Amino acid sequence: MGSIGSSGAEVVTIDVQEAKDLIKSGYGYMDVRTVEEFKRGYVDAEKIYNIPYMFNTPEGRVKNPDFLKEVASACSKEDHIVVGCQSGVRSLYAVADLQNVGYKHLSNMGGGYLAWTEKHFPVVKPEDVDQKKPEDDEQKKPELVELKKPEDVEQKKPEAEL
Repeated sequence: MGSIGSSGAEVVTIDVQEAKDLIKSGYGYMDVRTVEEFKRGYVDAEKIYNIPYMFNTPEGRVKNPDFLKEVASACSKEDHIVVGCQSGVRSLYAVADLQNVGYKHLSNMGGGYLAWTEKHFPVVKPEDVDQKKPEDDEQKKPELVELKKPEDVEQKKPEAEL
């Protein structure tokens, strides 16, 4: 474990088995991958948040300038959260940034989503969402996750056409 960030707070990195156990015990799971990555599949957790730490641009990946604000609107600084990404790097930096502004109960999931899927732990994929029955939604609803098919999204017409 190393220190990252200006506060000198140690980032706690846990393996995916520990992450799975914490999530099962009631911890939230914050996926800091891009929306595009998230839509291809994500950790099956009761409390899940997709708040990208970085965005893909034509120039490469850039840090989400609203990351801390978006987290603050979704989570309290006292919430217990496992933070993950694709391989464990972005989540490491995300945890460091969050600790620097006062979040206290965070764990970085080492190995990220790749390690999670290598262990064959439960995931949700878009085809799973498309095939859900209405009664499935009553059992388990992820928080702050709304996957819609393009045809379900209301398209606004430009004002010139109105």
